[in-house]
Amino acid sequence: MLLKRIKIENIRSYENAEIVFPKGSVLLSGDIGAGKTSILLSIEFALFGLQPGQKGSSLLKNGKDSGIVELEFEIEGKNIIITRTLKRKKTISQEESFISIDGKSEEKAVTELKNTILQLLNYPLEFAKKTNLLYRFTVYTPQEEMKQIILENPESRLNTLRHVFGIDKYKRIKENLSILTAKLRELSRLKQGELSDLDSKKERLTLKRESIMEINTKLPEIEFHISTILQERLEKEKSIEEVKTKIDEKRKLENEVEKTNIFILGKKDQLSKAVKDINSIKKKLEEFSKDFDENSLIKATQELKEKNVLKEQLNKEVIELSTKISSLITKQYELEKVKEKIANLKICPTCLQEVNENHKHGIFDQTEKEISLIKNERINFDTERQKKEISLSSFKSEILELEKQKNYLEVLKIKIQTIKDDSKKLEDLEKSKISMENDIELLEKQLLTLRTDISELRKFEPIIQSREKELADVILKEREIEIKKAQIVKEIELLNKETLILEKEIEEKEKAKVELIYIMELETWLASDFLELVNFIEKNVMLQLKNQFSKLFNEWFSILVPDTFQVRLDEQFTPIIEQQTYELDYDYLSGGERTAIALAYRLALNQTINSFLSEIKTKGIVILDEPTDGFSQQQLDKMRDVLKELNFDQLIIVSHDPKIESFVDNVIRLNKQEGISSIS
Repeated sequence: MLLKRIKIENIRSYENAEIVFPKGSVLLSGDIGAGKTSILLSIEFALFGLQPGQKGSSLLKNGKDSGIVELEFEIEGKNIIITRTLKRKKTISQEESFISIDGKSEEKAVTELKNTILQLLNYPLEFAKKTNLLYRFTVYTPQEEMKQIILENPESRLNTLRHVFGIDKYKRIKENLSILTAKLRELSRLKQGELSDLDSKKERLTLKRESIMEINTKLPEIEFHISTILQERLEKEKSIEEVKTKIDEKRKLENEVEKTNIFILGKKDQLSKAVKDINSIKKKLEEFSKDFDENSLIKATQELKEKNVLKEQLNKEVIELSTKISSLITKQYELEKVKEKIANLKICPTCLQEVNENHKHGIFDQTEKEISLIKNERINFDTERQKKEISLSSFKSEILELEKQKNYLEVLKIKIQTIKDDSKKLEDLEKSKISMENDIELLEKQLLTLRTDISELRKFEPIIQSREKELADVILKEREIEIKKAQIVKEIELLNKETLILEKEIEEKEKAKVELIYIMELETWLASDFLELVNFIEKNVMLQLKNQFSKLFNEWFSILVPDTFQVRLDEQFTPIIEQQTYELDYDYLSGGERTAIALAYRLALNQTINSFLSEIKTKGIVILDEPTDGFSQQQLDKMRDVLKELNFDQLIIVSHDPKIESFVDNVIRLNKQEGISSIS
């Protein structure tokens, strides 16, 4: 990783500033409070955002509503630009975040961008949800924070270093191992509970199989009984069929008797009807010949015709009289209306003069006369019409009687003609009568023969009843044996099902037994061998790290401090300082000596981490914050040797000591005037 440029706006004491970082060693120089640390905090914010517990107010400039940090850096030839913003609302929070890789830009969520940066830096995945300790201990650690780690209690320091080295996983492994073994023990107890009835199920299975074998021995005997009874039933059925044939023959003969009886009855009915028809025809011929007279029919027809002519003439005259009476009634009504109108008339509608009373009386009298004449004429017409209607009614009665007489004679004539036609059938009826009498005689002889045959076949009826009873007994016995067989088969099926269920349960329990053995072996292995292996690996890793760390710590410290001091690390990575075999307390050291301890610890930790985590992409850069605070002039001269020993692509030093300027390749000066920091 190589820093190239940072641009900040409204961050801490900066309003607007941009720094370009060259390769090699760079000094950020300036007085205390000039804004050097603000640059380092801005770099960390650009990479990882606000840290847990870090407030936005620690970065955003007082009185400003928004701030921006834009950081450009390079990783393995990729040019990356990160932009993060801060917004002041109710609280100060991270707002937008962007990343550009080789010119391809996209917006990402805050946590998503942090994960992307961790991937680019090739930090282990477990650091995605942790604080930036790995970055702090490999790239940038404030000097006071390093002294704090040294002064921290041994257990907390050891946990912190475990976290940084990524070997706290061994602790998690042991914790998880404890949970896992407890779960395995619980599972083992459950499996043992499942297997508690395995032996009893095996005994039950043996008993079931023995029962099946015992029941199966009964089946051949039952099959033999069924076969014997089946043969007996077939013989009974055959004998019954033979008798049934005779019974069926008897029934057919009985049917023939019924048919013959029906034929005889039919023939007798036909014969009786033929006799009746012959007698009826003869009787009707005698009766109708006496009553009928052809001349009477002709006379009645002629007289009816004359009466109808007279009736039509009278009817016509009555209609004419009715028409005249109706006309007179209409005329009388009109004259009555005129009379009423004249009585009420005062002005003549023609001349519009007042009508004279004498004139009105004259017209009125004239009208009265006309009405009187009409009434007399109407009375005459009514009298004449009544006479004619009486004559007409008389004619109608005479005509009705003549029509009855004529119709009666015509019906008699038709009947006589019909009877004459029927008399021609008498000969045929006589022949048919003789034929039917012969047929009846033959049918009665046939009926006698059929009854004789039926009488012979009746002896089979009691035989079939006896044989059917015997067959019913055989079928009942057969059914009982089949039911017994079905019960045995059902019992075998049930036992087989129970056996299969038991076999399956035993099979499952045998599997559970194998699983139990595996679980118990696994729990034993995890609780002993694997735990010992984890402890061994952890102990050896920590020993290797401690030895490497202690060696590097001693080498860096020996450069900074006279040879009278010896330093090393104990098991908790606590610095142990010795002078002439006497152990010195850290608190009794001078400020420069404590700074040397912290710097040596810092550089040794950096090298150890980069060696242990060899794939991370931040091993080419380191940032030292006030590394010479409290140094004597002699120690400052030693700092030159330290910087020569450091092999980094980019070394950024933050210091207010002007002597450091001669130790580095580049110097960036920072100034602060009226509370505003700037780059000079």
